[in-house]
Amino acid sequence: MTRGNIVQSDVPATRRTAWRRVLVVLPMVAFAGLAIVLAWGLTRNAPDIPSALIGKPVPEFSLPPVQGRTLGLSSGDLRGEVSLVNVFASWCVACREEHPVFMQLAASKKVPLHGLNYKDRPDDAARWLDTMGDPYRRTGADLNGRVAIDWGVYGVPETFVVSADGHIAYKHIGAVTQEALDKTILPLVDRLRAEAEERQP
Repeated sequence: MTRGNIVQSDVPATRRTAWRRVLVVLPMVAFAGLAIVLAWGLTRNAPDIPSALIGKPVPEFSLPPVQGRTLGLSSGDLRGEVSLVNVFASWCVACREEHPVFMQLAASKKVPLHGLNYKDRPDDAARWLDTMGDPYRRTGADLNGRVAIDWGVYGVPETFVVSADGHIAYKHIGAVTQEALDKTILPLVDRLRAEAEERQP
């Protein structure tokens, strides 16, 4: 009788011990899983993050020009030739890093470059382009960031390659380097141009 009582009283204690072990191990497993996911994310190259808009038409939009400029930017301006759209802002540090690359690109006239000015004060955007130089054929002032959201922009800078038929072909996240331009962006521009020429009657 006593032995039976001892066994019965030990069963709940054993269960409690098992639950305590689970409660101790579970956070450790969750932490290990999170660490693995974060480690994988850190090995990803940010410019290679895919966009849901790749292969889709550019969103419909129409923006006024940046202060001091005469040409705004709209979805209609992105049809007819392969072009680049660079999302930039005067307050963006990485934009300053890539700006000399875009100035050289504009001077080479290899591909039209348009600017989408993101959540910038008009005076600041105008001053920045007047001081740093303006590599853009057209600039759209996206004062509230609504158009950038439609484009799926995570942050500035981002640069898009747009095909001649107005579809987003590629998205580069972060500052564009000369290497990225030479090895990825410009070869894609050339390929898209060749494909567009093949489709012409």
